[in-house]
Amino acid sequence: MEPKNHRFGGGATETFLHPLVVVWMLVAIALIFTLPRKKVVTPFLISFFLIPDAQVVVLGGAHLTMHQILILAVLIRMATFRETPLTVRFGGGFDTLDKLVVLWTLTSLIVFCIQFTEVQAWIRGVATLLEELGGYLAARFLVPDREAVNRTVRALAVICAIQGVCMLNEQFTHQNVFSFAGANWPTVRNGHVRSEGAMGNLWGGAFAGACVPLFLWLWTEREFKIVAFVGITGATAMVFATYASTSWMAFFAGVGALGFWPLRKQMRLIRWGIITILIGLHLVMNGPVWSLLEKIDLTGGSSSYHRYMLVDNCIRHFGDWWLFGYKYYGQWGFDMWDLCNQFVAVAVTGGLISLILFIMIYSRGFGKIGRARTRMSGNRKQEWLLWCLGSTLFVHVVASFGINYMVQLVMALFVVLACIQASTFSNQQATVRETHSTNKSVPRWRELSSV
Repeated sequence: MEPKNHRFGGGATETFLHPLVVVWMLVAIALIFTLPRKKVVTPFLISFFLIPDAQVVVLGGAHLTMHQILILAVLIRMATFRETPLTVRFGGGFDTLDKLVVLWTLTSLIVFCIQFTEVQAWIRGVATLLEELGGYLAARFLVPDREAVNRTVRALAVICAIQGVCMLNEQFTHQNVFSFAGANWPTVRNGHVRSEGAMGNLWGGAFAGACVPLFLWLWTEREFKIVAFVGITGATAMVFATYASTSWMAFFAGVGALGFWPLRKQMRLIRWGIITILIGLHLVMNGPVWSLLEKIDLTGGSSSYHRYMLVDNCIRHFGDWWLFGYKYYGQWGFDMWDLCNQFVAVAVTGGLISLILFIMIYSRGFGKIGRARTRMSGNRKQEWLLWCLGSTLFVHVVASFGINYMVQLVMALFVVLACIQASTFSNQQATVRETHSTNKSVPRWRELSSV
């Protein structure tokens, strides 16, 4: 399996751009600059997740993918946005979660440039910064409020519906509809076709699995039940058409997380219980607790042993990578070049600080959801939205143990974080308005009499 980590590899040496993609991109960019801000997220996401990353244009030695061009278009739109306050440009302003993402992307770039002193490597590092930091800023700009969250989920439903049909088609024809744009042809493992779609086998399946909780929330919005059903059907088709353990784990992780909804007020106890169980298993098992990764094989042909060895080698070689990462991790053992674990990939490419910041992004995201849910306790509709967002974020954690994130999955994670920011800010505003309204309804003489 070739790793889809865009930090490495030289990329295309010449322009590879299909005429249909050129037309598609021109239309998408025109819509990005002409549509009202609240509607731009739809053409942006549909283009971003349906154009394969093999589409590249080479200008003066610089390699620009269609994803980078889309991000640049949104950043230019953001730079020319009339409203300047951060609370308007980024819903809720720039808070700790946003700063953590900025620090993580910048730290990763600095460490990468220290590891690789070649000019070409630095150019690749800047391109990755555009995909990560630029992608996050683009997502935050396009999803500023609750209305944008709804529109975002509907766009994701359309994406999953299209890819679901195309990936099911691969099961019968063994041909990928997106191959004209450089997408991989489906492979066969243990007699089963592993569909690829526009994003690739494992990446497309993980993306779809993470979308399912969002579509189940959309189902509760009465006027969007049909869109939600289409999204759920398409995402489920994508997951099972990949015939990959990581995709299936992502799907079941999302459904399982939603199943804890009745216990939402006891999650602190549940978290500590899980930690206690893992510590207990580590003490009684013959191997380390992370060797449980070796046991995960839902399809009968998973590379679960490789994933276990990758984590094991990363832990055992902590001294190699903790300061400035380690570019010779491929020497740790057989196939160790294949960083099919996002946490390991962040560690060896960015060092311990980068890994801590990456974990803190998840921690802060879950924390914001938990605090917002507590504020909205009793409002089941708002609580359910927050719970579904938390379930989606949890799916990304689970998927990170089976794959390293390429540009489209990184954007998928950032879209979820942007939705969390917009939703928690909207709920906070609603709470403030309700409190203010309640205070205004109390007569002044009654307030004074209570002093």
